[in-house]
Amino acid sequence: MAPVRGLKSYVKLAFGLFCGYIVWGWLFGSSDDDISRPKTIGRYDRAFGSRKPTFTRDEKRREAIVDAFKHAWRAYERDAFGDDEYHPITNKGSNFTGNIGGAGIGYMIIDALDTMMIMKQNGDKELGEMYQRAHNWIEHTLDFSLGGQVNTFETTIRLLGGLLAAYHLADRRHAPTYLSHAVDLADRLLPSFETPSGLPLTDSNLHTRQGRGDMPNGGLASTAEVTTLQLEFKYLSHLTGNPIYWTTVAKVDSYGECTALNSSNAHSPGHENNGRFRSSDVRLGSRGDSYYEYLLKQYIQTNFTEPPYREMYEDAMNSIHELLFKRTPIQNLLYTAELEPNSYTRSTEFDMRTWHVSPKQDHLVCFLGGSLMLGATEAWASVPPVLYNLPRANARRDWDNGKALIETCMETHNTATGLSPEIAVFYDKEKRAEVKESGREWYIKGGNSEHPLLDARYILRPETVESLFIAFRLSGDPIYRMYGWRIFQAIEKHCKIPESQGGGYVSIRNVDRVEGEKGWVDNMETFFLAETLKYLYLLFSESDVIPLRKYVFNTEAHPLPVFTPTKALLESVIIPRREK
Repeated sequence: MAPVRGLKSYVKLAFGLFCGYIVWGWLFGSSDDDISRPKTIGRYDRAFGSRKPTFTRDEKRREAIVDAFKHAWRAYERDAFGDDEYHPITNKGSNFTGNIGGAGIGYMIIDALDTMMIMKQNGDKELGEMYQRAHNWIEHTLDFSLGGQVNTFETTIRLLGGLLAAYHLADRRHAPTYLSHAVDLADRLLPSFETPSGLPLTDSNLHTRQGRGDMPNGGLASTAEVTTLQLEFKYLSHLTGNPIYWTTVAKVDSYGECTALNSSNAHSPGHENNGRFRSSDVRLGSRGDSYYEYLLKQYIQTNFTEPPYREMYEDAMNSIHELLFKRTPIQNLLYTAELEPNSYTRSTEFDMRTWHVSPKQDHLVCFLGGSLMLGATEAWASVPPVLYNLPRANARRDWDNGKALIETCMETHNTATGLSPEIAVFYDKEKRAEVKESGREWYIKGGNSEHPLLDARYILRPETVESLFIAFRLSGDPIYRMYGWRIFQAIEKHCKIPESQGGGYVSIRNVDRVEGEKGWVDNMETFFLAETLKYLYLLFSESDVIPLRKYVFNTEAHPLPVFTPTKALLESVIIPRREK
């Protein structure tokens, strides 16, 4: 932290920052996108020494996003109410499990519930009626004992997280229903943690209360799946006073930090449920992403009472900067590469000579830009950002690189549809001719094929708009609203099924081709309602609608309140040890 050299220097610096911010907005604000400049009211915050922003909402655009939610929900409720998934082209639902009763266990309804609750606070009558019917289904029909085999991770982040967020947002009449179902679900998931290592089994049978390893992958479980359960179980312990949920997931963190999850080298091994592990791809995309996300969020969730999580997060970010961050040769775009082992072994040693860099970045990685900015400020917002007073030594680095990663993710939306592919591969310095020919420093593997690879899809993912929401809340920079609106317009243009054809939203098979109905994929993911539309709605809302300093979002965008745990609860859990 730079010292303030006298009052005059401080005033000059503050005035310069303010003027620079005003000039920047005047020069680079896009009138074509008709972005309303957020008005801010400065309030001094003693803990951070900055001004908290108060943003005005963009009512017109926020209402357009509400209309999109209602358009999707009407179709689902008409054709598949109670089913876990919805297929809007064939107008039918399906379920994730071979359930005993043949019905769903609430994936779509529970995942979308808190989005509905947040949106209906604006007084929308139709949303209120939709919410009441969803609540009635949960209260009178939902029965987890009918559930068959489910993924432990997905069920935790979507269902347990959704129920806990709904409990927090609900009134006294409805809240007990959500907490009761949350406790029932968590109790049915707990047996999956009864392994020699404490690492949870990949699948859980909600009916028999038994866990099962990921047999197609030889019993291996991904880093993300075993370390992205903590926010939900810890908050449940806080609500119920029962430490069993917290101690169960804390054991996972303790084991991971001391053995396989060696954050000092950003290693992302595949775990086996007996505690052994092997080398695996090091990535922030699929099967690795939310481990890093939850290190930071656990530190924030318990009101900064667990410093080891901050230390683990900082170690991980240092390694990511050292090993995974790469630049493109012409535009100098920052992207997050992957490390792939030359051979898969059970060695715990990390040696770059046995690994090679793969210049691919999943769309999933686009959460990282916002996450870095959140970690840099520890959720304290200031407009303009007070970058000389950030709480961590590497905060300025993380803030700047977070912004740069968001710009790269927006660059991957430079496609025929304006939507980003599932996976982008970046050219290296030897591919300048290809860059010149295509006009882009990245490409989609197999994207020109008549039958493109899955890399070319857009499946209504939320990660870019998640980062845009966080970046806007922390900085007040209107460019993030502009970016978010562009993405929403592209979704409306290419993924929306008209009401006359049944309604709903679809994935598209190739973002680089405008194919109309030919390019539609018959699936509307639950996270479109739970995450994508929620983050877009919040992006255009006031700053006091789910403020970042008072909430952490789980990896499925369910807002859980920040709380201070009791001393007794903290003393009953295992705090991860630090390797020196």
